[in-house]
Amino acid sequence: MNELEWHLLEDKSQLGSVRVCGRDLNPGDRVRLRPKGGGDILDLALMNRIAVVEAIEQDYEGNVHLAVVLDDDPGKDFGVLRQPGHRFFFAPEEVDPVV
Repeated sequence: MNELEWHLLEDKSQLGSVRVCGRDLNPGDRVRLRPKGGGDILDLALMNRIAVVEAIEQDYEGNVHLAVVLDDDPGKDFGVLRQPGHRFFFAPEEVDPVV
C-alpha cells in the first residue's frame, strides 16, 4: 500500500447526525444496542445495553458507523478518549433511539 491508500484507511468522515427509526441521532444521544444475528459473543453481551453515541463516522466505502460508549461502563472515560475496549461500533440498523 502506498501512503495515500493508508491515509484513506485511517481517515473517517465525521457526520453530524444519522436518521434511525424516523429520528435524527446525534453524538450524545442514548441508544439501545440491538446487534444483528450471526455476530460473536461480544454481540450477545452487548444486546439490549444502553449506550451513548460518541461519534457518527462514515468510512471510505460510504458505510455509516455509530461509535458508542456503554452507559454503565466504569471505564467509559476511556471510550470518550477513543481508547480500545471501551468504544464499540454499530451500524444504524443495530440501534434503537432511547427517548
